[in-house]
Amino acid sequence: MKRPRWLRRPWQVVLACGLAGVLLVYAAIGAFNWRHSEDLLANPPRRQADAALVLGSRAYLDGKPHPCLTGRVDTALALAKAGLVRQLAFSGGVDSEDSRIEAITMGEHAIASGFTGPMVLEPASTSTRLNLSLSRPLLLAAGVRRVVIVSEPFHLWRVERLVKMSGFDKSFDVQYAAAPTSCWQALGPFSKGALREPAAIINNAAHGYLF
Repeated sequence: MKRPRWLRRPWQVVLACGLAGVLLVYAAIGAFNWRHSEDLLANPPRRQADAALVLGSRAYLDGKPHPCLTGRVDTALALAKAGLVRQLAFSGGVDSEDSRIEAITMGEHAIASGFTGPMVLEPASTSTRLNLSLSRPLLLAAGVRRVVIVSEPFHLWRVERLVKMSGFDKSFDVQYAAAPTSCWQALGPFSKGALREPAAIINNAAHGYLF
């Protein structure tokens, strides 16, 4: 009597089960992150702060400032206009995809949008972890003690964990502002960044940055 085909190739069964498990974990992280994103969007910052720290992402798209990035800046500008922050800080180094400096791109957008207040630029970081560590001394030197961290909704759960693990929240009173950028509004949890975020969470967790 012949064995079923799947028993003749057990390695394929193991591989398929492994891939299914990875996909389930990935989907579970994505669903959790989406719920957290929605909660942050529904609960914007309420307390006044000294500065809004805007975290970088890809600077340009099709020869123009990327809407996912400028949307983050626009959220910080709205905080300034509402009187919740008095200065803006932009963190992001050279983007590998377009060779632009994210912090400078954000600063230019803020000025073009009419912002005339003080700004802090951190133009060297290449990861979220470095956004925080390289921005910390610049913010302290600028007299900042209360900060609102601004990024797109899907990004902020990982940011919160990095803030706690790095001790960033021991230097500052930290709040978070989820930026409802045009990218998020168009695709929500299916935007490119949101779909990549579970992989970033897994990678950071594997390196011991989140727990």
